Amino acid sequence: MKTPVQFRLNDQPVAVFVDGGDNLLTALRDGVGDVTPKFGCGQGACGACTVIVEGEPRLACITLAEACEGARVETLAGLRRGPDLHPLQSAFMEHFAAQCGFCTPGMIMAAKALLDRNPRPSREEVVEAIAGNICRCTGYEPIIEAILAAAASARRY
Repeated sequence: MKTPVQFRLNDQPVAVFVDGGDNLLTALRDGVGDVTPKFGCGQGACGACTVIVEGEPRLACITLAEACEGARVETLAGLRRGPDLHPLQSAFMEHFAAQCGFCTPGMIMAAKALLDRNPRPSREEVVEAIAGNICRCTGYEPIIEAILAAAASARRY
């Protein structure tokens, strides 16, 4: 039996019907059409599906869709404002932090959650914030540098 779930996705109200036990990743990708959170491991181990729910980074593959009823959910698709990229998106480009790009949405959302609560994090805080996100291409250094650069940027959203 399908259950309706309503939440705010990137500041827009959405409603989706889900089966009992469906995860947020399925609701976002299949129900709403937001494919920016990636399906990686499906077990909460890789971070590719990281989104922000009520200000906290969450792994969409292990978050029940029904638990997000009435919640604010943010994905990479909601970061851009008009023609301008979010400072994290720009920094990832400038620092070559996205190579294959598969981990990038989850990395950026984990970083955004950090910068939202701590606009001037230390390198150690950045490393801790992205510790649950696996990248097989960059060796993490360009990602860390991009996040620190975005934090140092005067541009804020």
